[in-house]
Amino acid sequence: MTTAKQQTGFTIIELIIVVVILGLLAASALPRFTDVTADAEDSAIEGVAGGFASAVGIARGEWELRGRPRGSGSEGAGAQVELDSLPVYVDGNTGYPVTARGDDSIHDGNLTGADCVSLMQGILQGSPTVTDDYTSLGENRYFTYATPNPEASMDNQLCVYYLANTIKNLAAEPAGEDYRTTGNAFVYNPRNGGVTVFSNNSN
Repeated sequence: MTTAKQQTGFTIIELIIVVVILGLLAASALPRFTDVTADAEDSAIEGVAGGFASAVGIARGEWELRGRPRGSGSEGAGAQVELDSLPVYVDGNTGYPVTARGDDSIHDGNLTGADCVSLMQGILQGSPTVTDDYTSLGENRYFTYATPNPEASMDNQLCVYYLANTIKNLAAEPAGEDYRTTGNAFVYNPRNGGVTVFSNNSN
């Protein structure tokens, strides 16, 4: 005489409990996954800013070793050093780099976006792609522009370097002091060699 095997399965209550537990686990894990992008962007900007600051220090050290060349005018334009056989212009009054694009009229008071581009490419080995053309944002890792120093006592320009991914959804190109509230950026001050990171995560 054969007996039929009784089939057992999950009851509806057990299934509901499993679904609730999975929902709770997903709800607690989701915020950690959403923070991963912001953390990666923070790490990216801090890493490049740190390398940039180190390269600025090396350029200034080279200026000191060469006897602090003053350049061709009272503004400090025309002073030059070499980093890995690449000529880099520094402000002759402070020794901090201002451009690598072969223009001996540049000093810390007349920087342009093109100077900020050439500076990053000139002092960083393996520099990330950078542009001062907002329309080509998607093809580059960084967007840059030059802006007047907001400090009332300073009359120099600053180079602002945005992580392109953090400003790609902006309606208009950032400018001026937007870096204080918009996207992730680091700001280079060629008057004192300072590099400051702003992590706003507003993409």
